Amino acid sequence: VQLQASGGGLVQAGDSLRLSCAASVASGRTLSSYIIGWFRQPQGKDREVLGSIRWSPGITKYADSVKGRFTISKDNAKNTVYLQMNSLKPEDTAVYYCAAKHLAADSYGYWGQGTLVTVSS
Repeated sequence: VQLQASGGGLVQAGDSLRLSCAASVASGRTLSSYIIGWFRQPQGKDREVLGSIRWSPGITKYADSVKGRFTISKDNAKNTVYLQMNSLKPEDTAVYYCAAKHLAADSYGYWGQGTLVTVSS
């Protein structure tokens, strides 16, 4: 699985932003057995899990820190997962990553390159 995150940028506090994670798989394979997760890492801090979506049947989970502000969704036709972020705060400033984990795996084994989100006050 190859992942490419995009959509980061500079926004103001209170704004919304949608990140995309485009996933590609080998020919003949699907994402149906994968979980796609979103993570972020502020500069100088540990990586934090934000939430995930199980591709099939589309079940989402969220960290308490972003529940109610962030929403994960997917577009089956585009093999793309989205992270909709609302009411952004300066503390949301971080590099955001998407990752994929097979249902049978213990950890996320496939990572995108990250996209920087900067929220100004």
